Amino acid sequence: MSKLANDHILTLSCPDKPGIVHAVTGIFAREGLNILDLQQFSDPVSEKFFMRVHFGPTPTPDITYLREGFNTLAAQYAPMTYDIRPTAQKTRVLIMVSKIGHCLNDLLFRAKTGQLPIDIPVIVSNHPDFAPLATSYGIEFRHLPVTKDTKAAQEAQILELVRQHDVELVVLARYMQVLSPTLCEAMSGKIINIHHSFLPSFKGAKPYHQAYERGVKIIGATAHFVTADLDEGPIIEQRVARVDHGMNPNQLVDEGSNVESNVLAAAVKWYAERRLFLNNTKTVVFS
Repeated sequence: MSKLANDHILTLSCPDKPGIVHAVTGIFAREGLNILDLQQFSDPVSEKFFMRVHFGPTPTPDITYLREGFNTLAAQYAPMTYDIRPTAQKTRVLIMVSKIGHCLNDLLFRAKTGQLPIDIPVIVSNHPDFAPLATSYGIEFRHLPVTKDTKAAQEAQILELVRQHDVELVVLARYMQVLSPTLCEAMSGKIINIHHSFLPSFKGAKPYHQAYERGVKIIGATAHFVTADLDEGPIIEQRVARVDHGMNPNQLVDEGSNVESNVLAAAVKWYAERRLFLNNTKTVVFS
């Protein structure tokens, strides 16, 4: 077992008040634990405080003894939410996809090669196209067709899969269906979507064609949390690629697909590494 096998990550958020950093670091000092990395942010607008601490190694994997101190702290700085988890614990992810597979393929490869600290127990699609790809990675594939009349029943099946597989995060890897408010609320803050446009511009269908008609010089992609408001959820990451007048819409799509894959992978990685916090309609992302 490596020396760092018992490293942990603490994440917390609460109303911003004096003394939080001192109180947190004091707990680690009393327990003789080394802080390996600490990042914090105080938002003067929302008046909220965010912190991520990488600490360890702990004497044993069991850190129950730390929770008494942090429960006391949470009461003192209420309302505070905090979480402590081993760095080695992978995030369990359910991926949803339709008929465009570059983001799915990229996530599967990165997970397989250890670039993403995630486990993918199941892939859900409203089309059967990617069943062979899922099988090649040894991952369960569930074909769940959906229509207007069957949406409620289909989404109930998705939530049941989330429960069965202890899923922490749902990733929409070009899943071309609008989720209902019911599902969005049930998984609030736990669904990440990749939008093939640099939001908030060119929303809706065929954004690359819209960009082509406007003669843009850059195209982009946006990873964001899903809310009941279509493509309006808190933005996690955005990246761009340069294009020129000689490129047609299909070439923009090809160029954009690379950006989409990279942006979505970054967002999933940050979530899995507990670097990502919701801050009302925005996000805080620690590097």
